[in-house]
Amino acid sequence: MDEAGPVGRKTKRPSSRSWDAVANWYIGWAGAEGSRHHRELAIPAMMKLLALQPGEHLLDIGCGAGALAPAVMAAGARYCGLDKSPRLIAHGRRHHGGKVRLLVGEATKLAASSSLRREEFDAASFLLSLQDIDPLDAALASARWALHPGGRLVIVMTHPCFRIPRQSGWGWDEARGLRYRRIDRYLTSLDIPMQEYGRKGRAGGGTTRSYHRPLQSYFAALSENGFLIDALEEIPAPAPEGEGRALRLSSGDIPLFLAIRALRRR
Repeated sequence: MDEAGPVGRKTKRPSSRSWDAVANWYIGWAGAEGSRHHRELAIPAMMKLLALQPGEHLLDIGCGAGALAPAVMAAGARYCGLDKSPRLIAHGRRHHGGKVRLLVGEATKLAASSSLRREEFDAASFLLSLQDIDPLDAALASARWALHPGGRLVIVMTHPCFRIPRQSGWGWDEARGLRYRRIDRYLTSLDIPMQEYGRKGRAGGGTTRSYHRPLQSYFAALSENGFLIDALEEIPAPAPEGEGRALRLSSGDIPLFLAIRALRRR
């Protein structure tokens, strides 16, 4: 991800930087087949909207170590994953062996990859990756380039209306006995520092970034890049076992993830 200024400051960036510097941390947290939230929520939502048919070809953009690959193969489809981090791709190749195709590449510049062909894929996915990729327009234009006309793009991301890093959180209303979601900022697009790496202020040090955009920005960018949205689902997180009614209600009613399917117009 990019180095940038404080949260909310607009900066000019050619593209997102890789998560290569935090690859070991990420693999330690998520593993090659994803975290619990990947396996129980995000991947099932992705596969439902992808509706892959045997023999179809999927491009997973910002794939990390290829957490989506086992589900795609189980559906009888072909998997190709692309990520800018050589370390994550190397880990994925070791884990998945020769069963899938994993490439090092720039999500916003797919046409520059000698390993990909225009309109090669039936479907494309951003599995919890699009909010870490900037610029948004370039990422969606690249996805369109990779899809054949009528091909489908599915995005699963943390819900931009309710889960804004460092600008949202849970609160407790003692008088009403309920847990609520607090939103500090929403309509402003934000460049948010996330995971630090290296030594602060030293060469090679820095912070990964997450890019918050309001929902209208995603809808507008999809339309402008030749996509037609045809499905949307909001996915809540399961309440922790043994928790009270207030926590169960808030967990079930305030979604963690948003899934969008869009079709490439001809």
